Amino acid sequence: MNHLHTADYVVFFIYFIAISAYGYYIYHRKKNVSTSSKEFFLAEGSLTWWAIGASLIASNISAEHFIGMSGSGFKIGLAISTYEWMAAATLILVAVFLLPIYLKNKIYTMPQFLAQRYNDTVSTIMAVFWLLVYVFVNLTSIIYLGSLAISSISPLSFEWSIAGLTVFSIIVTLGGMKVIGYTDVIQVIVLLIGGLVTTYLALTLLADKFGYEGNILSALGVLPKEAPAHFHMILDESNPNYMDLPGLSVLIGGMLINNLAYWGCNQYIVQRALGADLKTARNGILFAAFLKLLIPVIAVLPGIIMYVLHKNGAFQQEMMDGTVLKPDHAYPTLMNLLPAGLKGVAFAALTAAIVASLAGKANSISTIWSLDIYKKYFNKEAPDRKVVLIGRWAVIISMVIAALITPALRSLDQAYQFIQEYAGFLSPGVLAIFLLGMFWKRTTAAAALVGAVITIPVSTVLKFLPAWTNGAFPDYPFLDRMTITFFTVALVMILISLVWKKSEKDRHTIEVDKAMFKVNPSFVIGSVIICGILAALYTIYW
Repeated sequence: MNHLHTADYVVFFIYFIAISAYGYYIYHRKKNVSTSSKEFFLAEGSLTWWAIGASLIASNISAEHFIGMSGSGFKIGLAISTYEWMAAATLILVAVFLLPIYLKNKIYTMPQFLAQRYNDTVSTIMAVFWLLVYVFVNLTSIIYLGSLAISSISPLSFEWSIAGLTVFSIIVTLGGMKVIGYTDVIQVIVLLIGGLVTTYLALTLLADKFGYEGNILSALGVLPKEAPAHFHMILDESNPNYMDLPGLSVLIGGMLINNLAYWGCNQYIVQRALGADLKTARNGILFAAFLKLLIPVIAVLPGIIMYVLHKNGAFQQEMMDGTVLKPDHAYPTLMNLLPAGLKGVAFAALTAAIVASLAGKANSISTIWSLDIYKKYFNKEAPDRKVVLIGRWAVIISMVIAALITPALRSLDQAYQFIQEYAGFLSPGVLAIFLLGMFWKRTTAAAALVGAVITIPVSTVLKFLPAWTNGAFPDYPFLDRMTITFFTVALVMILISLVWKKSEKDRHTIEVDKAMFKVNPSFVIGSVIICGILAALYTIYW
């Protein structure tokens, strides 16, 4: 039933008051928090490694995981976990090779890197692209999935859920990155506890269904037997879900490109580490990598359990939208079965994930708009107080726009795949521009400009040409399209850089040397442990 009991309301309001009070405390701890732009946007020098790691995960994990990834777990199985587990490996690469370059060159925003390495034209084009993707894909999809879940487990309607999430997220975001970073620690604790509680319930239901009387270890053994096709990490072409997760592309192809672009060239992710020193930032990223290993337990496993239960006759009506089976209904259906009090914990966890992610993205929209567009083109002499004010207005306006567009997404079946695919129209080109700019000095601004301009057209052609040609052109899985787009853009950029020499307008003020890539022994040990766990997981569930 989609209602909350008194105990649920008590738990949720304790969470709400704790977040609000802690955020208020952090906001007023330093007097300059509201007037310094670097403090507001980056929390410069004040985030610890555990706050950075927690904030990375809180910004990343949202309703798209609890609802969308669980829905993909219901339909596809454990293979969808590759987004999380390969992200753990990617975070290590980002910490070793990309983060030192940003910190050494005092980079605060991704467009700033492009302006410093290439020119303002490349920077502005990409800034506009990022703003469009963040508002029209990221914010809208998170609000949609969050509102879908909240309206499914509470008395709030879908529309009032949109309004509530929007207002709550705006309040958290207006405090700046320091408030977001430290409240994210609480958000992560809440979402992990709530997620684990929901997973435990799912396993208990499964155990009872198969006569094991609550023995969850026995229930875990049921899953591979009842759904063997759901426990393969690498799908072959005979699998009906191959187009979503095409074979080895989830290891060495499009998935790596997708993750490197997301974790290494993405403002609302990298921003968490840009205000810290290198050692603190690296430790924070390593902590985030360890947390990523746990996410499939709370996001994917419940979806697989719901699939097995549904297959055996449970939740037939709850999983339907009219006459259509909706995988994204799996997690909300499960949450509705939690007992009073625990449902409040799960509700708080879901809200924490949504609000933290929305706040992170809105803060990054604010940062790019204020520092890379407003201050550069509209008011170059703007004082910090004015820039922060503009940033706060950017938060409010972007969130309102996203909220107004959100209802248009109600026709989606698997929202997680929608987010990955359409965000992936831009990311291959972004990665090519960044990697060539960092590691090949001959890359010119003209090459980067062409790369920025052709990225979306190449992705669009690869996506729609099969339909336009009635199947004459191959219909590639979207991860493979990302690989093709990346190498196409990179090749075009290399050719242009070789044919046309750098002009006087080209900039190259990015400092890179081998010494910055050295890591300490503790980081190496942590990285080896993570890679060992990943190797074991892929070996067992290949």
